[in-house]
Amino acid sequence: MNRTLPALLMAAALAATLLNGCQSSGTGENRPEPGRQEAASPNGVAAPVTGGYHQSPFLEGKGLPPVEQRLPKEPKLTNELPREDLNYEIGRYGGTLRTIRSDAVNDSDLFIIENEPLVNSPALTGDEITPNIVKSFQVSDDQKTFTFQLREGMKWSDGAPVTMDDVKFAVEDVLFNKELTPSVPLWLQSADGTPFSFQVIDDLTFQIRFSQPYGGFLTQLAVQGWRGYTDLLKPKHYLRQFHIKYTPLEQLQPKIREAGFEPGEWTKLFTSKDVLNNEITYPKAIGFPVLCPYIQVKTGDVIEFERNPYYFKVDAKGNQLPYIDKLQSTYVQNMEIANLKILSGNVDHSYEYVTLPKVALLKENEQKGGYKIYLNKLHRTSNDIELNLTYDDPVWRQVVRDLRFRKALNLALDKKEIADTIFYGFAKPSTIEPAEYNLEEAGRMLDEMGMTKGPDGFRIGPDGKKFVIPFEISSASNEYIGLAQLVAGQWKKLGIDVTVKQIDGALWSTRNKANQLQATVMSTPGPVQWVRQEWGQNIWAPLWDAWYTSGGKQGEEPPPEAKELLDSIYRLREYSHQEALVKREEIKKNLHDNLWYFIHSEDIAAPVAVNANIGNFSDKGWGISQNFAGEQWFFRK
Repeated sequence: MNRTLPALLMAAALAATLLNGCQSSGTGENRPEPGRQEAASPNGVAAPVTGGYHQSPFLEGKGLPPVEQRLPKEPKLTNELPREDLNYEIGRYGGTLRTIRSDAVNDSDLFIIENEPLVNSPALTGDEITPNIVKSFQVSDDQKTFTFQLREGMKWSDGAPVTMDDVKFAVEDVLFNKELTPSVPLWLQSADGTPFSFQVIDDLTFQIRFSQPYGGFLTQLAVQGWRGYTDLLKPKHYLRQFHIKYTPLEQLQPKIREAGFEPGEWTKLFTSKDVLNNEITYPKAIGFPVLCPYIQVKTGDVIEFERNPYYFKVDAKGNQLPYIDKLQSTYVQNMEIANLKILSGNVDHSYEYVTLPKVALLKENEQKGGYKIYLNKLHRTSNDIELNLTYDDPVWRQVVRDLRFRKALNLALDKKEIADTIFYGFAKPSTIEPAEYNLEEAGRMLDEMGMTKGPDGFRIGPDGKKFVIPFEISSASNEYIGLAQLVAGQWKKLGIDVTVKQIDGALWSTRNKANQLQATVMSTPGPVQWVRQEWGQNIWAPLWDAWYTSGGKQGEEPPPEAKELLDSIYRLREYSHQEALVKREEIKKNLHDNLWYFIHSEDIAAPVAVNANIGNFSDKGWGISQNFAGEQWFFRK
């Protein structure tokens, strides 16, 4: 898989010129005149708007109340991207945004556009937290008590008011209901495992308290896991009809039977009707009240969304967002069909299906296809290399837990070749772990371990048999399999026998959860993004991760040398953002010294194909942060 010099030169030239745009045409009419956005207030709450509020012509004649009555008393002034990442323009109303997906029901692009957290972090860096769904928040000096105030007059997508009853329902009737939630999620527990406490202060104000400092709680709400608002805020007026506290079991039985569950299984009925933020594109989301910019109106191979007439955000001119009226997600069977659709101009936005190997071809056809290729940064490091340190085989554990073995494998990784081959020069070798390439020293370390070569040239394990690293790779990304094949070739030069097999993404997830994967490739966002607890430990140490996340009830207790790292990772949430950044550097130092898994590349470009006629999109910041600002996109013509 070595690249030729001409190919490398082409990639370098393309990287240098990729910021040049092109022009295309679009459709739309009856939209406000565009202009530059006025400065947002620091807390994201709109200042009084001269001339009142305005709505999309799409909503006219639908029998809705005036827009002023559909917005909160103090709407949110959109601030998803800071000025350094976007020179925001007042947009025009109208149009349909077309995306594609390879999953029957899940569209990652639309999921991010639709995701609305209680508080948000402009640019998704975690450096700043501002109100979003809530109007305001306060944090106690001891970092234990968090006070939130709802937006007065805010409404669900069906027009029902958002009230404190919705918060109480989500917390008291779902999170604290043992039948629905046997154990409170880890992120809602203090570091000592004590669940949070909840108190209503008044009709608009509530408090969440922890028994120990939890300085990272706001970051958990804003960006961690893209969890949105749905854990702490649910439409009680809709969901109460499926909850046994509000609807007697005898009245629920027909609904339970109709849903295909056994008599009495009301919890399964409730779960099947409740729509979490990551289920917003699922068929069950049709008719479900949401606070997102769009509501689903059609399912099938083509999923369609229309603007939410009660969406709570505006721009500085008083225009209710979003600008674009409709979203349309089309199912495609594979990556090749996805790329053909993009090339032909039948896709207005694609973050998931534009890969670096296709960038040159897509760039050449920009003008013909009416799109533009942006190169933002990935929101993670790379597709990293993980050996399962908890795989249930004594010989495997003896070898992979020996630091000398991991150091040898790292020395045998040609990270420059990986950056050039897998990422076509749009990345650089990672400095988080040693980047030195020294095959001779790597071989010396394995010899020292007693892993000498057999007659076939491959290394022998402590059991006297050939030691094999069997990669099983998810089909979710072509980058995964390409990287695994390249790494297999590099490690074979060291005398390690490496096999590579690609398996279905769902099967990969099942095998990973069951601790049945020995070696794989997967993304790990922790090292270079905001302060997160996702450092791949659920892949390179599933049993240790299960032990931590279950409070010691499941999995396997880590050895002392691993506990130091995992303790640091799981305690990140206790600290304020600035404190956690310091702690994160300590974790990276631990990774550098111990090589728990292999981080080969960083500063990787994230190509995105966007209709050239779309405004309020830029090549700055994390690529995925642009999706979080989807309500700001508009068609220029």
